[in-house]
Amino acid sequence: MALNRFDTTLAGHNAPLRRTRTRVLQVNVGKLCNLTCAHCHVNAGPKRKEIMTRETADRILGWLEHTDIPVVDLTGGAPEMIPDFRYFVERLTSMTPRRHVMDRCNLTILLEPAFDGMAEFLAERRVEIVASMPCYSVANVDAQRGDGVFDASIKALQLLNRLGYGRDEALPLNLVYNPQGISLPGPQAELEEDYKRELRAHFGIVFNRLYTITNVPVSRFASYLRHSNQLGQYMDLLVESFNPAAVEGLMCRDTINVSWTGEVFDCDFNQMLKMQWRDGQGGRGLSLWDLDPALVENREILTGDHCYACTAGAGSSCGGALVNP
Repeated sequence: MALNRFDTTLAGHNAPLRRTRTRVLQVNVGKLCNLTCAHCHVNAGPKRKEIMTRETADRILGWLEHTDIPVVDLTGGAPEMIPDFRYFVERLTSMTPRRHVMDRCNLTILLEPAFDGMAEFLAERRVEIVASMPCYSVANVDAQRGDGVFDASIKALQLLNRLGYGRDEALPLNLVYNPQGISLPGPQAELEEDYKRELRAHFGIVFNRLYTITNVPVSRFASYLRHSNQLGQYMDLLVESFNPAAVEGLMCRDTINVSWTGEVFDCDFNQMLKMQWRDGQGGRGLSLWDLDPALVENREILTGDHCYACTAGAGSSCGGALVNP
């Protein structure tokens, strides 16, 4: 078995990593997407067939109803592309108590003819939008996400602003920055200031927060690093940039991650690496409906060398940087 350097690093800093009270249920509804982004850790794309079924959605909803987990984070792929997306969101936002729903949106999907009215639906159901926007310049965005993506993203953001997103406190609009190449994100507060200035000045766009997220060497991004002979160099950067102060805020501590088939993981990156929760040491793989919500707290978190990405520099989570750099 390969040595888990990350566990060794945690032990050396006396920084145990175990679960706290669950605050977020993150559901990866599938790998289907209208884009094929270079940094995608899901390996998502237009030809992927993996999507959540109505049966799985109903089982997740049934389990969630018996918990007090307040936030449901929908990711993919492009979550909006699964046939039961609206059904799932309507059920989530109709629960008592109401669950706060987040949609990790690539923006361009909102302009696709087949998804006409999707932006209005999200606003009506008061769904928070977390949108990928790797830069405020056309060259950088199109290089990472494909030709024409920048212009489409701008049009989608302007549509969302017209619906009240980024202006109405009930309609949060947050953007996500991923660096290009083998580098860590710059300071989040400074980048947010730059984004807000440039997007407002040139396009009249407003938004709430910018989240900086470090690219994790998993799936498509890992393949890019291997093919360009940069994987070793990037891993060295992540390891050398380990910040023990980031451990306390790691998303895996208060988030349960679920696949489109209901399998359970500590995070979306572990899901892509098939590091599924198991019933005991080497036991059967667990699905969400196998769990007793009351017994999840203090569970050990499965780690690997990819975890250095979330603890490098200012740290990285689905909600951006974890500490001041």
